[in-house]
Amino acid sequence: MEATALRGLTPFTSAACSSQKPQSYLSLRRDNNRRCHHNQRQLAALQPPSHLFSRSPSCPPSKCPVQKRTLKPYIFLPHLVASLENVEETYIMVKPDGVQRGLVGEIVSRFEKKGFKLIGLKMYQCPKELAEEHYKDLKAKSFYPKLINYITSGPVVCMAWEGVGVVASARKLIGSTDPLQAEPGTIRGDLAVQTGRNVVHGSDSPENGKREIALWFKEGELCQWTPAQAPWMRE
Repeated sequence: MEATALRGLTPFTSAACSSQKPQSYLSLRRDNNRRCHHNQRQLAALQPPSHLFSRSPSCPPSKCPVQKRTLKPYIFLPHLVASLENVEETYIMVKPDGVQRGLVGEIVSRFEKKGFKLIGLKMYQCPKELAEEHYKDLKAKSFYPKLINYITSGPVVCMAWEGVGVVASARKLIGSTDPLQAEPGTIRGDLAVQTGRNVVHGSDSPENGKREIALWFKEGELCQWTPAQAPWMRE
């Protein structure tokens, strides 16, 4: 009876007892852990990593605190771009001959296709005082009276445009003062023949651009907005 009772209580067989020394519970647990880790490493080497355990933008911020700090959304900020790049404003005016010939849409289209932003637009009958102030630098020229009569002879279309390097670029789009010297593809080279009827005016410097816009537009007539195509025009 004693032998039977001992056989029922011992966890080891007689063969196991004869070949191995009994192991403690802690040593058995350590051996099992080593085998489990070894098997997991072998399985990981055979299987591709799962996207379920990778950090992705779809992971909730509460479960991925590190991801929330490292992800940087790409947001187009016009005021930031303006502070980093040479964003200018220029005054463009379709003169009375351009309005009478129905060239307003053609001229606006050329600036739009270039990628500049229109921030002010109006049709206006220019008074003599404003024309004299606008062309005050040419007052000593012999053609000055004729120029004032021409610019006040009919309505003009006033435009304010904004963009990176817009002043110099607009001058290239417009072309030489003498249409016969203007390159083909420019506004004057394509649409005008004489200097006295050269269709369009453009500011010759960023400083004059600001001065002329302030001269022709009143407070509240300019509109600051963000074109949907802006991220596709500049990096």
